Amino acid sequence: MRINRQLQLFTLVAITAGLMNGFPSEANAASASQARITRVTNHVQLLRPRMTARSASVSGIVDEDTIVRTGSSSRAELTFPDETVVRLAANTSFSFKNGTHDLNLGEGAVLVQAPKSANEVKIHSTSVAAAITGTTAMIEYHPGVYKFLVLEGTGRLYRPGHPGDSVLVGPGQLVMGNPNAAVSDPVDFDIARFVKTSRFVVDLPPLRSEKLIAAESQKQQREKSKKTLIDTNLVIFGGGTHVSVLGQSQTNVGRITAAPAPPHSSPETTGAAQQ
Repeated sequence: MRINRQLQLFTLVAITAGLMNGFPSEANAASASQARITRVTNHVQLLRPRMTARSASVSGIVDEDTIVRTGSSSRAELTFPDETVVRLAANTSFSFKNGTHDLNLGEGAVLVQAPKSANEVKIHSTSVAAAITGTTAMIEYHPGVYKFLVLEGTGRLYRPGHPGDSVLVGPGQLVMGNPNAAVSDPVDFDIARFVKTSRFVVDLPPLRSEKLIAAESQKQQREKSKKTLIDTNLVIFGGGTHVSVLGQSQTNVGRITAAPAPPHSSPETTGAAQQ
């Protein structure tokens, strides 16, 4: 006999800074080890060892080991030859090796949309990492704190060098914590709220996975109508993992779900399965 579980959702209002419009349908990078810049807003720099930093521009090519760094109120987007899209939030440091096999998030937040046709994408962030295939996910990292959430598909969050310390994260699920501590179980977040408020999404051309994300959101809405998924008043404002409580808390909850917030420069609220 199947027992329905009542789930509480964190509300995550993901207000991550905006990106420029105009998202190409295909990447035109010169090789599998390069990416093309498909979006730039405000101050974005490209840095390489022993070379002078230069400003990023749309249609420019980024080689592996080049650090893409966004400033305050700045954003960027890279598109790889396998059509994997990486959107960078403000105050983010990002680089890659071996195409999308080794994406490196030094600090900040990125949204990654990897099509099913692409090989496994690995995102490294100091002492935590995520592996995704045919998945749209966001990861945020700052010293001492990380967040990883999945909008559609499935990702695996793990700590390199710690065998067995990993967890599968499904659509509408979030994991957050200290990168030097064991990985915790996922909680749920409101996909619809995230899509409506996150500047990784708002005022931008739709991601290729838009319909898949919408389908997962509709599943959550059906669960809410059946009372197997319940909105909460738990909220995360901005980056980090500090959870605030708005109003009177709900009771009789079987599972609490949360959604990660973008970088510190981008206010977000997580309360009723929202981001």
